Amino acid sequence: MDKIAVLLPCYNEAATIGKVVRDFAAALPEAVIYVYDNNSTDGTADIARAAGAVVRPEPRQGKGNVIRAMFRDIDADCYVMADGDDTYPAKHARQMADLVLEGSADMVVGDRLSSTYFSENKRPFHGGGNLAVRKMVNLIFKGNLTDIMTGYRAFSPEFVKSFPVLSRGFEIETEMSIHALDTNMKIASLPVDFRDRPAGSVSKLNTFSDGFKVIRTIFRLFRDYRPLSFFGLLSALLAVVAVALLVPVFAEYFATGLVPRFPTLFFGCFLLLAAVCLLIGGLVLHTQRVHARQQSEMLRNMAAMLLRRME
Repeated sequence: MDKIAVLLPCYNEAATIGKVVRDFAAALPEAVIYVYDNNSTDGTADIARAAGAVVRPEPRQGKGNVIRAMFRDIDADCYVMADGDDTYPAKHARQMADLVLEGSADMVVGDRLSSTYFSENKRPFHGGGNLAVRKMVNLIFKGNLTDIMTGYRAFSPEFVKSFPVLSRGFEIETEMSIHALDTNMKIASLPVDFRDRPAGSVSKLNTFSDGFKVIRTIFRLFRDYRPLSFFGLLSALLAVVAVALLVPVFAEYFATGLVPRFPTLFFGCFLLLAAVCLLIGGLVLHTQRVHARQQSEMLRNMAAMLLRRME
């Protein structure tokens, strides 16, 4: 088992990966640096290997697929994850790793938004998108995270081995943040410098398509992690529409004894029935979710007890 593992997912980062590997090796001399090459065609793997990294291929395209393989394959006391594009200075890695090794955090968030991100990032809409995603996640999941989509993080083994990776692409960072909030992990935020990509390095992130995937992931995880709130909100919206349709119909009936608008009556009743079904579904899923959380917590406690006995 490694003491510290530096995880660098890469796709066509030949312009920067050599420097990134050397910088992290200097910042964390005791760390093993892993570069997972995601079908690069520009010699990224060879450059990383020459710089001293352990290079492994991951043929399934997408950052989420790379993170899944890394978390599955590597065992360490602390994991430091960064990008291979040289946008995150390695000088912060020691402080991030120490927070995990000391037991102060299960996930350390490298907070770009409190530092140089808005002055360094040159891509339009990214700043506003990051702020919008942060507000959405903190509101829905009752968190106080300062940067949701940063790629610079440190993790404990408990986080890495309990994190079910479902995303395939860049929405993986959002999924990590929500998992940490939902499982009540210890989270620490550390302001880190951010610098724009150097000349010759091209971003793989598409502002609109990947942004849409992130928003879709938030709503999917809202449904999965907070089913009562999700379906309760839908139920309330349908109930409001149903009442708005039915009140005039019943008012006219009590005034005249007639129901001239049967289609409105039927549609309103259908919406009201759908609202009740959604609420019941939310309650059932909420109960299942609570039981799953209880079982997960029991398994975590048993695993911790076994580790203590082995030590």
